[in-house]
Amino acid sequence: MRQRQDAAALRGLIAGALADPRTGWSLGAYGAAILVPPGARPLPGRLAAVVPGGALAFGDPGALRAFAYETALGGGAWSHAVALCLPAESCPTGLPDRVTALGPDRAAARPEDRDGELFDLGLGLRAARLCLRARDGAALAALRAARGRAPSEAVLAALLALPCDRVVLAGGHRAEALHRGEARPGEDAGPRLQILPKLLRQRRSHAATAPIPAGLVPIGSLQPPHPLAGGGFDAARHRAFQALLAAFGDPDLLALKRRVLAGEAVPPPATRAGRGSLRVAQAQARWRDGPGPA
Repeated sequence: MRQRQDAAALRGLIAGALADPRTGWSLGAYGAAILVPPGARPLPGRLAAVVPGGALAFGDPGALRAFAYETALGGGAWSHAVALCLPAESCPTGLPDRVTALGPDRAAARPEDRDGELFDLGLGLRAARLCLRARDGAALAALRAARGRAPSEAVLAALLALPCDRVVLAGGHRAEALHRGEARPGEDAGPRLQILPKLLRQRRSHAATAPIPAGLVPIGSLQPPHPLAGGGFDAARHRAFQALLAAFGDPDLLALKRRVLAGEAVPPPATRAGRGSLRVAQAQARWRDGPGPA
């Protein structure tokens, strides 16, 4: 499913999500991404937001494609997200497979960070570049000394232990997680870099359970507030995400869900995505019609 999308609608989706402090974000690749918790505060005049300890900034979103989907989790639960994707042919190739200096980070979200030096860690991922940014002498010296080294797990562990900002660059868009030292008890940890070596080794663009259309490579996602957050079923949140599914999801999967929710007996679908959508619809029907799963 490769649908054409209206550029104004896509910009409106991103701007609206940035303005909603309940929305969570991720930017990066499968197995290596910066996770931005809810609490963003939009920056006037920019498609960007700041959060305690970091920032999220979008360039021209014209090349992006949004894809809304739900995933069955079992036990009457499900997740939902809107993936932000690039066409595979638009993803860069020939990215460094060694630690590489990129120079000063002139596009940093905060002016005071623009003299920090960026270093690509050399993961060679199509979706995003994982970088460290340093201004401190010792950390900067260590990164410079690592130039040209392959990013083995030992090298990555050593570099990620440095007191540096984490920066993900993806198709003209970025997320930043600022180094703030050890979080104190009760302190919001803010954005954080998550690296899962086992997933990185798979060299996949996304999880097998995510029904991303062929030809699209996710570079991030936004997670609107979930209807089950808080223990009950929030019908308004549910309706809000169903509207996103109608605008940015797979119309065939949405039609299948609507048949189930209307009470129609639907035979098991032939595709994995269809079977997942069937389970989500059945779970949502139980919550809609009663107190949810026992």
